[in-house]
Amino acid sequence: MSELTRPFITREHRIEWGQCDPAGIVFAPRYMDMFAESSILLFEAAGLPKKRDMLREMGVAGFPLVDLSARFLKPSSYGDVVTIEADAPQFGTSSFTIAHRIRLGDALCVEGSEKRVWTVHEDGRLKAAPVPEDVRARFANH
Repeated sequence: MSELTRPFITREHRIEWGQCDPAGIVFAPRYMDMFAESSILLFEAAGLPKKRDMLREMGVAGFPLVDLSARFLKPSSYGDVVTIEADAPQFGTSSFTIAHRIRLGDALCVEGSEKRVWTVHEDGRLKAAPVPEDVRARFANH
């Protein structure tokens, strides 16, 4: 992941008390929640339906997480307003990887990535399926 990568989406988020440990700094797993929400918002920003509608309208069962990495560079604390960035997905056949960054002002606090798999229901089970071409096309020029 490059510092020079232009994000596909950028959003502001105020750090909430419930996201913090007793010292008032963000408990590391809460950053993963922020990444996950940005992944959902990324698809919406590309013009796809909200996730609950996507599941119903597109026949997708979801996109479960299969790999996760993060580097924690600077803490953020209760009340801080951070900027959360997510890059366009890098697609495999049925998987995609999204790079995320969380900044406080100009300082990079956390950088990480999620690898997820496009899944469908088949014979009562979840099964990996190719990411549809129309979904890929929404990110092709970014």
